[in-house]
Amino acid sequence: MKFRIDKKYLAWGLTAFCVAAASMLFYYLLFHMGNIKSAFGAAVKICMPIIDGLVIAYLLSPVVNYLEHHVFFPLCKKTNIRLSIKNKRRIRLGTSLITLCLMLLLVYWFCVMIIPQLIESIQNIILQLPTYINNLSSWLEGIFEQNKELSVFVNNIIVQYSGQIEEVTTNKLIPQLNEIVQSISSTVFSSVLNVLLMAWNFFIGLIIALYLLLSKELFAGQGKKIIYALFEESSANAAIKNIRFVNSTFGGFISGKIVDSLIIGMLCFIGMTLLNLPYPLLISVIIGVTNIIPFFGPFIGAIPSTILILMVNPLQALYFLIFVFVLQQFDGNILGPKILGDKTGLSSFWVIFAITLFGGYWGFLGMAIGVPVFAVLYAAWKAFINRSLNKKGLSTDTQEYLNLSEIKNNEYIELPPPKVNGFKKSKKEKTKDVEE
Repeated sequence: MKFRIDKKYLAWGLTAFCVAAASMLFYYLLFHMGNIKSAFGAAVKICMPIIDGLVIAYLLSPVVNYLEHHVFFPLCKKTNIRLSIKNKRRIRLGTSLITLCLMLLLVYWFCVMIIPQLIESIQNIILQLPTYINNLSSWLEGIFEQNKELSVFVNNIIVQYSGQIEEVTTNKLIPQLNEIVQSISSTVFSSVLNVLLMAWNFFIGLIIALYLLLSKELFAGQGKKIIYALFEESSANAAIKNIRFVNSTFGGFISGKIVDSLIIGMLCFIGMTLLNLPYPLLISVIIGVTNIIPFFGPFIGAIPSTILILMVNPLQALYFLIFVFVLQQFDGNILGPKILGDKTGLSSFWVIFAITLFGGYWGFLGMAIGVPVFAVLYAAWKAFINRSLNKKGLSTDTQEYLNLSEIKNNEYIELPPPKVNGFKKSKKEKTKDVEE
């Protein structure tokens, strides 16, 4: 007798197995999250050269494309050189090597020209710190002499909290000094090892980035091939369209923000040099780096810079505040929109929300990339909502829902007009208020 497998019972068995396996996986994820995090961290650490290569190739890809389509391809047409596949590969190799060399020259210039001056500025700050504190103290004493009420208020606060400050100093700060001193040597040693490891990962990442730049069309074609193999035609087309949107939103914002921050940093250095403000290079680097963070970046960079200049000369700190305010107005109203345009499509509220959320999880990196990441998630959610409304035959225009009371049989019923002094506004008065 031939044995036959009942498909119904086989499906039940597979379903029961999948449910049991999913339950076990959920239990493990719930009660062994620490092991998962450590395993994920170890995997990221191992793959860091690959991650560095992917990041480098992604950031340099627009430069390679620009050199190809605006320099070498027109040059080949002018010189009557046929753009065969072989010649295109040679051009791609040349543009990739030129781009990597430009990046290495920029890194070398930063290390040789800027880092020593930054170290010198920090050393000067440490050496001149007592003088700066005396200048600040003299300035504050002059303010207190002119305003006796403010002096009495500050003295009362000092007297009120002096006991608590002394207790913290004697019981917590001093006992921890020995531990801090002991940990400095191990921290320095680990820092040197981390720098060497980062340099090695960066070197391997450059090699990986070169291979990625040379074969980026091949990798893109392989990715499309896999998508069309796994999904239906309509779903695959939608997936590729979404990937292009993610690339344009994320890549355009990051590259544009980097260019914008470089320009702002250079303008800050030029302006501070012309105004003869102290530590122009150090403060310009701070302003340029923090400017990568949307919305909060100018404040994060301006506050410590102002405090630093305030210790040197309070009047120059005021000049610096005015200069930074003008510079940020120029960036926010002219330079930023010119470079970035409307890459994210997010309102100010969602920008603040994204920076706060991702900054809380990933720190500075989260604050820098949180806005484009949230913009992609926001666009995906918006597309899902609009698609659901279209299936129900409802409008996707938000303005239609502002004064909506309810929908009956696809008919939009608005809220009743507000009462004014006990009387309802007429339709004519309501139209007049809207026009005003």
